[in-house]
Amino acid sequence: MKIDTIEGRGIPLRGDEIDTDRIIPARFLLCVTFDDLGKDVFRDERFTPQGEMKSHPFNEGRYQGASILVVNRNFGCGSSREHAPQALYRWGIRALVGVSFADIFAGNCAAIGLPAVTAEAPAVEALQGLLEQDPSIPLTLDLQTTNLRFTLKGGEVQRIPVTLSAAQKQRFTSGTWDSMATLLDNLSAIEARAKKIPYIQGFIP
Repeated sequence: MKIDTIEGRGIPLRGDEIDTDRIIPARFLLCVTFDDLGKDVFRDERFTPQGEMKSHPFNEGRYQGASILVVNRNFGCGSSREHAPQALYRWGIRALVGVSFADIFAGNCAAIGLPAVTAEAPAVEALQGLLEQDPSIPLTLDLQTTNLRFTLKGGEVQRIPVTLSAAQKQRFTSGTWDSMATLLDNLSAIEARAKKIPYIQGFIP
């Protein structure tokens, strides 16, 4: 599936060095599938040990249904757990815009079709401020033109330049980010090649 644009409302999450253990605590890594991780994303940030709700953007009604997460520096640092982007995706996040991301985290995001693009710090912080004032602003992340655009209530269209690697841009926009789908699409070629590899055929001539 090609990913050219992602449209949706934004959710601002301020703070540098938000690590993967904060995104999804280690005790939730025992899950058999990723399906239910969304409800526990930022669990310890959002709830007390007694289950009482804390103040957090992911708990606020005005951000429910938002799909573009706007973060600051070195988001996703710490453990390389793939559960972190999976938890965000299961909550409903379909793209991340930030000042910077941990490399492994960004790679894990790309592997599930979740673009993590970067922008200059002043632009990110200004966008977070706008979303705190008006969560209804619709955002469009365009991977082809590498910008995030939105229209203010006065009708003014603003664009924020974003950056992602050329390799990731190519994979998203061509639809080759899904390695499993690519393998299945080329199954006959893989089978033909496997027949020519001796150790797969038990060294039978």
